[in-house]
Amino acid sequence: MSQSKDMSPAQTGRRLVFVRDLEIVASVGVLEHEKRYEQRIIISADLSVHDSYDGVSDRLDDVLDYGKVVDGISRLVQSEHVHLIETLAERIACHCLADPRVESVRVRIEKPEVLPSCRSVGIEIERHARRS
Repeated sequence: MSQSKDMSPAQTGRRLVFVRDLEIVASVGVLEHEKRYEQRIIISADLSVHDSYDGVSDRLDDVLDYGKVVDGISRLVQSEHVHLIETLAERIACHCLADPRVESVRVRIEKPEVLPSCRSVGIEIERHARRS
């Protein structure tokens, strides 16, 4: 079903762009075996985006491309060893907030194979853009 170009533009607001359960093998941790061997981590991110998309253009350039978000997170995570997942979460948040359309981001990182009695352990942070 095609949209008519005559439809009135949508109001501006917020759009939630999300990444759920991105699995990456990464070099992260403070223990000796974590420094020696990479481990699986699971990353989720919710990006609150200023939404001025008119609902008509149907162009990827007019919205936040979640594929680019995933690629950026993956490159960042695999770039170097990080001791703390807290540090990694802050870097991911900073990367996401570098896009001026992103107003806030929530980042969750899980380490699923750390404690045998838990499905996973991890952290979650929320950060907001400082814009003037």
